[in-house]
Parts: sequence; structure tokens; C-alpha cells
Amino acid sequence: MSSTDMVDPTTPDNAAQPNREADEQVHHLDEGYLIDFLSDKPIKDTQKEQVRQRIVRVLFHEYQIAPEDMELDFVIQVETEKGKRRKKVDIAVFAPGSQHDAANLRRVVVTNKEPNRGKNVVKLRTYDQMKSEMSLLQDLLGAEDYPERSWGLWTDNVDFFFIEKETTRWGAEFHERADWPLSDGTVGSGQVVSAQQLRRAEPEMLKTTFRRCHNYVHGNEGMPKDAAFWQFLFLLFAKMYDERAVRKWNPRRFYASMTEPYDDQGRAAIRERITDLFDDVKKEYADSGLFKASDEITLSDRALAFIVSELSPYDLGLTDIDAKGLAYQELVGTNLRGDRGQYFTPRGAVKLMIEILDPQEGETVLDPTCGTGGFLHATLTHLHHKMQDEDGTRGIPDSPEQGERYRDRLRKYADEHLFGADFDPFLVRATAMNIMTLADTPGNVFHMDSLSFPRGHLSGVAEATKRIPLAKEGRGGIVDVLLTNPPFGADIPISDESVLGDFRDGVAKSWSRNRNTGELLVSANLPGSMAPEQLFVQRAIEWIKPGGRLGIVLPNGILSNPGPADEGIRRFILQQCWVLASVELPVETFIVDANVNILTTLLFLKRKTLDEKISERLNGPVSYPVFMAVAEKVGFDRRGNDLYKRSPNGDLIMETYEETEYLTIKDVRRTRTVKRSRPVLDNDLPVIAQKYWEFRDRHPIPGFDPHESVSADE
Repeated sequence: MSSTDMVDPTTPDNAAQPNREADEQVHHLDEGYLIDFLSDKPIKDTQKEQVRQRIVRVLFHEYQIAPEDMELDFVIQVETEKGKRRKKVDIAVFAPGSQHDAANLRRVVVTNKEPNRGKNVVKLRTYDQMKSEMSLLQDLLGAEDYPERSWGLWTDNVDFFFIEKETTRWGAEFHERADWPLSDGTVGSGQVVSAQQLRRAEPEMLKTTFRRCHNYVHGNEGMPKDAAFWQFLFLLFAKMYDERAVRKWNPRRFYASMTEPYDDQGRAAIRERITDLFDDVKKEYADSGLFKASDEITLSDRALAFIVSELSPYDLGLTDIDAKGLAYQELVGTNLRGDRGQYFTPRGAVKLMIEILDPQEGETVLDPTCGTGGFLHATLTHLHHKMQDEDGTRGIPDSPEQGERYRDRLRKYADEHLFGADFDPFLVRATAMNIMTLADTPGNVFHMDSLSFPRGHLSGVAEATKRIPLAKEGRGGIVDVLLTNPPFGADIPISDESVLGDFRDGVAKSWSRNRNTGELLVSANLPGSMAPEQLFVQRAIEWIKPGGRLGIVLPNGILSNPGPADEGIRRFILQQCWVLASVELPVETFIVDANVNILTTLLFLKRKTLDEKISERLNGPVSYPVFMAVAEKVGFDRRGNDLYKRSPNGDLIMETYEETEYLTIKDVRRTRTVKRSRPVLDNDLPVIAQKYWEFRDRHPIPGFDPHESVSADE
């Protein structure tokens, strides 16, 4: 879209470029180094070190182990066949608050570099295949000389193997375990795990856990990826249902003791509990369309025990919704990508659109092409952050009381104000489950063709017609904010006249130019087909009420091509809407998630009222400034690798940030805040969001404000 179409070109604020040179530079990091989590000092960057640093974070965030109780490369004496040898423990964990010596060593961690197994080779190893690694772990734990040094972990961030040392009068015995206890020893090997203290998930570890569960089913059970995906989702849903039941004082059923996954009797007990639980889940959501009567847990006892043991230690209700959403979206995106132009929107672009449109708790939000629910998830996250801001706790994990209170508000919002729709029934189901992970409700996700709406034969049409009717002629409607990334491409044209007929009074026209004046004219010949993104421009505008806001992802051609067809669509946009902002994205944005080279623009609009359109027809168009920006960097390169800012001499630019976490130390719950350093992502999108609202401080949003008054045409 040319600037002369959209704004007064003399307005100095009509364009904004992120000033990356002005960003604060805290300090530099030499090439080949990363920041150690424990010391906050540079440490050599190796593949093994990357795994070790992830595990240290997990021990702190999930297992409540204080950083001062950990040490890297701690040297101990190990008894071998050739006598005593000095060996390093990759991560040594000591008794809380004690001196770091062999007598106080309680847990040992051995890490290895993450294997490069490719995207499709995902089979996980067993204890029997890890004899040499387990032997090393046993050597580090020692014999009966140190009876309190009892827990060991070996991991390469793909495989995780826990062992417990039991010291008896006859010596030391080593047992396979499903997990570790928390720092204070809340869960021991003999304890009933149905009453265990669940832990909040660390974001990266939750992604790893989701991936491990899916990969175990796909790689070890031989299931196709999509079948493995749904089996995992069934169990994830059962886990969340069980947590809600426990909050109502029902007994926990989704659990695996430390020993159950390792013998036939234990695995059979897990299956009995989970089968009973999943039957209750299907009954609870019988009318939601989420589950079919034929849905079953078809995993082997061994695979079922593995997934339950992986998921059961987590309190997903208390886990930050950002972490749950990111883990879920990553898993869904790799399994349900379509072949009909379904390019799932990258998270950075989604977040920018949410920040610019800023949906409020009382506003109704719709994504008519919701895919896996990225925009709906981001809306819930945005509102969650607003709730935290009300309490002044943004950046601090929610307390149990806050978590319960926020869940209640998000559940109410999702039930009353959050809507999605998609043509693909699998994506509808996946989106409803996504919302469920965040808000304890499947929300309102309709199976329908949004371009055919309100006609169509699909199951969601009737209910959607009642809940989210179109607001044609600039009147009525309930949708305050619409966000969408419609399928686009000339290879998926819409040629059905029963669909095109609804757009003949808008964008579904043929356009030409007067040879003498260059004036844009409507041709008598109607187009026989149109690209879906062209029709979605009109449909999206029709869905929002007067004064409502719209964010849409469009190929650059619609907004910049000089041809009469695209100019006709731009004219329609200007007649129907105030243009709030236009943000052009680099090609890297969609390469990683969609594997296509496509230049796109995020277009932000506000629907005009009927009075405003009449006034412009009588008095001529109104001139107003529009925010425009071009993003050059989005935080990753064309291969999906993180992209960081660098100084002129090539060093990584670092920033200082505060990290806050709750820790339970000697049965006392405490808040701990630590300043840390990290490399700065080279990402223009957060800067653009900031610049947009600075722009709005000087130039208020044009047109009628539905929150301040009632339009005369409603």
C-alpha cells in the first residue's frame, strides 16, 4: 500500500523505523561464550554446556534447589577397580545451606551434549541401553560410605535417567526412578505419589517434556505422528481434568509412583486409573465436540506409564500460561500444518498484533481462521498479564491464590468473549484443547467455513450465527477485536458463486482504469475466482462492529501492487475503515514456520460507523496520520536460529534482567529475585510495538470510540 493511498505524506510521524543503534548496551560477551546461570559470569559455550545450563535452570525453577546449593565441576574421589580416582560431577547438589564438600553432597548430575538425531529420528533409549552411563552415575553416588548421597540424574536433554541409591546393611543398591523429589525431599521413593507436592514447570523443560512424550509414542510405539499427537493430547486433557478434580477434594488419579513404571503390576495399576479417568473426561465434555465416543487410550502399558510419569509431577494449573501455550503451540505446529495455505503465524508477529490492538477483558475477540489458536492463546496471555499488572506482580510467578483467581477470570472471559473458527475439524479440536490448557474451558471454537458464513453445512454454523453474527451495513455485531492470518495464495482460489455472491457488493469485482484520466472504474465483467485473502479482507471487516478493531496478515501484493484489482481492494478498505497501522515483515518471518518465501504486512484497521462513511461521502475524505514501520529483524534467521545484536567489533551485546521465583526453603515459602545477564535478541517487533504507542500518545486513534459513547447508527 503506497503512502499516498493511506496518509498525508507531509506528516512527519507517518513512518517509524526501530532505532537499533540507540538501544542500551549493558556489556559485551566474547564469541564462543555464554553466561553461567549460577555465577552470572562468562563460561565457554559448548554443546554439553548448553545442556548443563538448561538443567541448572530446571533444578532451580522446578525442583526448588537454591543456586548457592549447586556447584559445577565439583571434584570427588571415586572408588574404581584400579583404586581411587578423581572425577568431576557436572552438577553437584548439596544439603541446603551447607558447606560444599563430599560429606554434604546429596545429588549428582551427569550431562552430555544433545544428540543430533534429526526431526524424524526420535526413539528414546531404555535403561538397559545405558549401562555404561548408569555405571558412571553409580560410581559418583558412591557406596555405603555416603548414605545420604542418594539421587542421580543422567541427561542429554533428550533422554533423562533418574536413579536412587538405597543403602542397606548389605551395601548399596541402585533403583530406576521416574523422577526426583523436590529440594526438601517432599517425595521419597516409598511415598504415596497420589499425595505428592506438584511443581511448577520451567518453560523450556515443559517444551522438552511435551516433545519427549510425543516422540516416545511416535518413535517407540510406531504410531504415525498425527496419531501419536492425539494420544498425547488425550492424556494431557486427562491430566488437567484430574488437577481440577483434586482442587475439589477428589482423590488424584493421574500419577505414577517412583517405581510403578518399571514393572508389569505397576504399569497395569496406572492403566486402570487412567482408563477410569479418561472415561470421566469424555462424559464431562460429551456435548463439546472435543471427544468422540470411540476415542480411546490405545498406547501400550509401557508408553502410557512413561507419559503419565512425565506429566504427573507438574502442576499445570500453576504453571505460567506463557509456558503452557508455547509448549502446546510448538507441538501442535509440527503435527497439524496443512497444505491449503495454512501458514501458522509466528509468535513474534502474533504478540505484536495483540500489543497494538490491546484487547480488554470486556471485549469480544474473534479469529475466523484460528488454525491452532495462536491469536486466542495470545489474547488470554495478554489479559493474564493485565491481571498481574493490577496486582503489581508482572514477572513474578503467580501464587496459588492468584492462580485460582486468574483462572476463574480467564475461564469466564473465554466462555463469554473468546471465539474462533476454522474449516479444518482437527484444528478446531486442537484449538479448543489449547484454550483448555490456559483457561480450564474449551471456549467457543466453531467448525465452519468463515467465507461461506452464515451459510454452510458444517457443525459450527448454527451456534456461530447466534453468538457472532456479521455486522453488515455498519450496524450491530458483537466483535470488538478481530485477529486473523487467512490462508492466501493464487493456488487455492475461491470460484464457487454461492460464496463469491456475498462479496459482489464489495471486493469481488473487476476493476479497470480510464485510459485518459487513470481513474479506477468498476468493470461489467465479474471475476470468476478470487484469492481467499482478498475475500477475507471484506469478511473480517463485516464481522467487527462499528468502532471495532482489526488486525490481519496480508501478502504485500494487496497493499503495494499498482494493478487495478489490488487498488480496488485498497479503495474498499479506505471506504470502510480507518487505517491504524501498517507493519511490513521480512521474509524470514514465515520461512521457519511455513517453509515459504513470502513477504507479508500486518495491517491494522478500525471500522467506520455509518455516520462517518456518510460524512466522508458528503464532505470528502479525512486526512489523518497512520503509523507505518518496516521490521528488518525478527529475532531469528532463515534457518530458525536465534539472532542476537552485536557490537561493531562483533561481540554479543548483553542486557541485565531480573528473575524472580518462589522457593520453599525449610518449609518457608520465599520470593527470590536475582539479576542476571543474557544476549539481546535482534528483534525489531517489540520496538515497533513501543513506538506505536508513543505515536498514539501524540495522535489519538481516529474515529468513533465505542467505549465512550453509543453510535447514532446503532
